[in-house]
Amino acid sequence: MIFKNIVNFAAEETIMTTYLNKDYAYTMNDEQAQTFRSDVLNIVSQIPFGRVTTYGVIAAWAGWPSHSRMVGRVLRYSPEAVSLPCHRVVNAAGRTAPGWSQQRSLLEAEGVVFKSNGHVDMQHHLWEPDVV
Repeated sequence: MIFKNIVNFAAEETIMTTYLNKDYAYTMNDEQAQTFRSDVLNIVSQIPFGRVTTYGVIAAWAGWPSHSRMVGRVLRYSPEAVSLPCHRVVNAAGRTAPGWSQQRSLLEAEGVVFKSNGHVDMQHHLWEPDVV
């Protein structure tokens, strides 16, 4: 039973890599995809209460600046993401994820202000990781 779970996990990782790469001319190998996934989850875990960041900022900090859509896929398909503050990730214009009606309420509960157009006020709430 344990062996079966390990095999399934390995198969899921390969499927994840294939799915992550589907829209990109330059694809990641399995090791790069795993590192990217780990980096994305690590960055998201650090977004402070009451702040947001963008898919593009996360992709850039993970070393793949043109792969912002892959950030969304990692957050959607990684089981670990359910315990992370994924609601703090918005697009560059401050729009919340389509089809996730609770995202706005979660952000508002943290004091995040939305402009009249329904977008997060990025001037006041954008967080970018510190340079290390």
